[in-house]
Amino acid sequence: MVYTDRQARLTILSLALGAFAIGVTEFAAMGLLPYYAADLGVGEPTASHAVSAYAIGVVVGAPVLAVLGSFLPRKLLLVLLMTFFMLANLLSSMATSIETLVISRVLSGLPHGAFLGIGMLFAAEMMPAGRKAAGVAQVLMGLTVANIIGVPAAGAIGQAFGWRWCFVLVAVIAAGSALMIARVAPQPQDGPAPNPLGELSALANRAVWLTLLVGAIGFGGVFAVYSFFSAALINAAGAPEWVIPFALSGFGIGATLGNYWAGRLANWSHFGGTLVLLVGMVAVTLVYALVMGDWIAMSLTVMALGLTAGLVIPLQMRLMDVAGDGQTLAAALNHAAFNAANALGPWLAGMALAAGYGWSATGYVGAALSAAGIVALALAWLDGRPRRTLRPAQA
Repeated sequence: MVYTDRQARLTILSLALGAFAIGVTEFAAMGLLPYYAADLGVGEPTASHAVSAYAIGVVVGAPVLAVLGSFLPRKLLLVLLMTFFMLANLLSSMATSIETLVISRVLSGLPHGAFLGIGMLFAAEMMPAGRKAAGVAQVLMGLTVANIIGVPAAGAIGQAFGWRWCFVLVAVIAAGSALMIARVAPQPQDGPAPNPLGELSALANRAVWLTLLVGAIGFGGVFAVYSFFSAALINAAGAPEWVIPFALSGFGIGATLGNYWAGRLANWSHFGGTLVLLVGMVAVTLVYALVMGDWIAMSLTVMALGLTAGLVIPLQMRLMDVAGDGQTLAAALNHAAFNAANALGPWLAGMALAAGYGWSATGYVGAALSAAGIVALALAWLDGRPRRTLRPAQA
């Protein structure tokens, strides 16, 4: 089926808008953590459960919805996923306790991985041969722009009018994405018959699981720092509140540059590119712990941390090599793995804070997680090495 340039542009824009909403709700919740903690009467470590809850929703929802959704037309499924996402964020805006906020955040996370994974496939199908990767990149650009513009804007709105308005804003953007997909996206040509068993074959693939393990552990280093960054700026560095949106935007700028370089690193070597980014995470998170208390140095360090956020790219390319018939599920699981890191990092960093180790502990926890990701990468590399076969001795 041939699509016009206008159809492709508008469809990919509608998908990128959904990715933008997802990026805002995922990262803005971390920046607003001190505000909903105070409003709901809990400490920052307890409030961080809402951050982890979203990640748990992604981990659960990505594989389940990717497999079950194979029975529905992609266009309809994308509209349904974004509509559910909109309603869940409205529920978050009405939370009256940390318990109800946690539940609503789990629900918000359920469509995340499936929407992005299926949206990337949809975008690739819209593009002509030789430009399919460009369509995928344009959808993911929504996440990058969310960190540069959306998250700081949502943080500013949350500071001025209350944290609940951040989730209302996300719901409005999600509604716009769902309506735009329904209106402008064509129904793609029918492909092969639904094959959930083929997708599930990825679950029996050891190389897939080892690759996912790298992101699930290693990227926890970024989230251990980022989740408590706003709180640390206020409580440890005494930074004025106006600094927070600009500092968060700095992370987004770093992530934009990082995605570009991660693509080049991935073209050079999947394993080598991943190693470079993980080593960078270890170094930057250690520096972050050492400069704790200086809000200018902290902000610059977090911008540098954004340079490592492109880790998803070499890992996704590795999954494409090893996933076989489970490409859709593997793509969704990659997002689930990074949100497992989103659950693990804040949880461990929150435990360190609750134990009284101070705000620097978030950096040390981050460095430990990224170092553990390097260990997981070594296991994946060893597993992927060609096996030598023993030849019988010559008589």
